[in-house]
Amino acid sequence: MAVTMKNVVIFVRDLAGAKKFYKDQLGLPLAQESQMMMEFFPGEGASLGVATAMHEAAFPLVGRHTGITLRVDDIVDLCRRLTEEGVRFAEPLEASPWGKMAVVCDPDGNQIALVDR
Repeated sequence: MAVTMKNVVIFVRDLAGAKKFYKDQLGLPLAQESQMMMEFFPGEGASLGVATAMHEAAFPLVGRHTGITLRVDDIVDLCRRLTEEGVRFAEPLEASPWGKMAVVCDPDGNQIALVDR
């Protein structure tokens, strides 16, 4: 039996605000969207879903640390641009022996880690 990863979903309240953040500000490639969900990273195996929290069980999942990490080629430039655009950082860009990392918040407060390695 083969098991593969299909997607990971982040729940939001404001899908339009999330689209601006994930597609326009972070620059994630949009694969598809509907009135309630977007899927990013077309054709790259597992995708990242961003969906409107519509069920009582999903409401507590909005506005938290997601555990999701995105690798960014030019993290310094992206973090500078996000700062200029008013994006909130849970953890500012820092350098360490293993690389650079920052944690950004989407408009609903979901936290996404950005790393350069």
